[in-house]
Amino acid sequence: MSDLVPNHDAHSDDAEVLPPSLLPLDAWHRAHGGRMVPFAGYEMPVQYEGIMAEHLWTRQHAGLFDVSHMGQLLFTGEGVTQALEALLPGDLQVLAPNRMRYSLLLAENGGILDDLMVTRLPESHPFGEAGEPAPAGEAFYMVVNGATKYEDLGHLREALADSITINHLEDRALLALQGPEAVATLTRLIPGVDALRFMTAGAFEWQGHALWISRSGYTGEDGCEISLPAEAAEAFADALTAEPGVKPIGLGARDSLRLEAGLPLYGHDLDEETTPVTADLGFALSKRRREEGGFPGAERILAERAEGPKMKRVGLRVDGRQPVREGATVVDGSGKAIGRVTSGGFAPSVGAPIAMAYVPAALAVPGTDVTLSQRGKAHSAEVVPMPFIAHNYVR
Repeated sequence: MSDLVPNHDAHSDDAEVLPPSLLPLDAWHRAHGGRMVPFAGYEMPVQYEGIMAEHLWTRQHAGLFDVSHMGQLLFTGEGVTQALEALLPGDLQVLAPNRMRYSLLLAENGGILDDLMVTRLPESHPFGEAGEPAPAGEAFYMVVNGATKYEDLGHLREALADSITINHLEDRALLALQGPEAVATLTRLIPGVDALRFMTAGAFEWQGHALWISRSGYTGEDGCEISLPAEAAEAFADALTAEPGVKPIGLGARDSLRLEAGLPLYGHDLDEETTPVTADLGFALSKRRREEGGFPGAERILAERAEGPKMKRVGLRVDGRQPVREGATVVDGSGKAIGRVTSGGFAPSVGAPIAMAYVPAALAVPGTDVTLSQRGKAHSAEVVPMPFIAHNYVR
């Protein structure tokens, strides 16, 4: 779950174009050679040494990503569990403190408004208002995509009762340390982090600053995401990159890493016209919720699950060395478009071009050959299982 690829949407001549906001680490990125680009309303580093080198470094060592553009939200109030379940298809009632879950913010028609991570907070956590902890079991921390966070906030505030408080944690940075050396490195700075397991989180402290650390990420590698006060971000980034196995990594490698890991990107592989079933995200529909419904679009989504979708998201291995990019079409024998490529590129760890696409369900079987059309040129590809490389999560 993330929004990585810089877009260059055209604006009308009379539209107001606001200058990009700056991340807490903006000057730090520039000082470390980051090539900055406008993205999701911010100036963000797309690369430092080069996408290929940064990709492979993360797979072999540890990469530091700045994802402070993403939205960090705190939900409190009586009945907050049930209130969030009315908007998300996950079973939050059984979610224990310090446990997190991938979920989806759904529209009334069953389309995906955003994908997100939600964590039930324990009684003691860094996000209490004015230093006061929220009641045990009645607080949730949510991370949403940066490009959609303000739309998400508007939707959530309109949909939730006034008794539910939403706090947008704009005074906190969010960093991700990913790779096989990430947790050992972080544990040298913050003892106890290595006790976390995949999709668990906890409160920690570093030089007097309250941190919230989860063992999660968006690369397929082991690693952690760290929420911390924005004013501490530069010193913390310096401490991490002083370790021998850590280098800063930009948006370009983050995109190639998540693609190899088979992880969808909102606004590209997921959107308001896509349902969880079509997107092959059925695991986000918890068993109890599938049985009871009660979430937006449940009738359509559960019927689609029972009957099977017409289209399905699949992984593709593209023949040759030429990447096939988003916007290419899947075509039948007569050249008619029957599907679309939503993400694609050269995969450094695979050593070949790969892609994600939506194809008719009949073609969504591994081993099926398909033809892709990009700028009038045909490319052969094969439907393959995802992820393209094995995940290295520590459970």
